[in-house]
Amino acid sequence: MKLNEIRDNSGARKPRKRIGRGAGSGTGKTAGAGQKGQKSRSGVAIKGFEGGQMPIYRRLPKRGFNNIFRKDYRTVNIGRVQQAIDAKKLDADQTVDAAALVAAGLIKSARDGVRLLAKGELSAKITVEVAGASKAAIEAVEKAGGKVIVPEKPAAEAA
Repeated sequence: MKLNEIRDNSGARKPRKRIGRGAGSGTGKTAGAGQKGQKSRSGVAIKGFEGGQMPIYRRLPKRGFNNIFRKDYRTVNIGRVQQAIDAKKLDADQTVDAAALVAAGLIKSARDGVRLLAKGELSAKITVEVAGASKAAIEAVEKAGGKVIVPEKPAAEAA
C-alpha cells in the first residue's frame, strides 16, 4: 500500500446535493420543497399548530407555579469536602465557607448559599460555615471533631 493510493471506501462519502440548479439535477424548480404554500417558503414557524384544532398546550390546564422567593442553595457532600482536603485543595485548619469551596473548585458559584449534606465519610477535624446543613451532616462533622456554623433564621421566617 502506498500513501498516494489511500482512498475512502466506496459510499463512505456522499456528494452534497446542489439544490435548485436546473431540471437535470433532480432537485431543480421547487428544490425539494414540494409545491406552493407556507412550508415551501422561508421563515416557516408553525410549531404547535394543529390545523385550527385547539392546540394541546391550550387544551390542558395550567398547573403549578414558580416561587420567585425560593432560595437556590448549592449542595456539597462531606465526602467531596474530604476529597478536597486529601487533595490539598482545602485547608482543614481554616474555616471552610462558600468562598473556600468556590476556590477549591467544589462549586462554581455560591448562589444563595451552600447546604452541607451527609453523603460520604469525613475524617478531618474542620469548621464549616454554611447557609444550611442536614442533621446527619452536622452529626458527621461533630463526630470527626469539627463544628458546623449555620446562621440562625429570623423568627418570622422560621414560622
